[in-house]
Amino acid sequence: MEVDLIFKIAAIGIIVAVMNQILSKSDKGEYAMLITLAGIILVVVMLIPEIEELFSKVRGILDY
Repeated sequence: MEVDLIFKIAAIGIIVAVMNQILSKSDKGEYAMLITLAGIILVVVMLIPEIEELFSKVRGILDY
């Protein structure tokens, strides 16, 4: 996994946490939940290629 991907995921986590706090304190809990869900989806989408690569490597090892 590349270091820049880790930093991108961390940045998304920080942004989501800050937005969640702001929205929660503004009595907009439903929007805070949507922001959290959007952050999770974004991170999962970013990780799919890495997971595919991992499965390919494992499949290659098991084929031998």
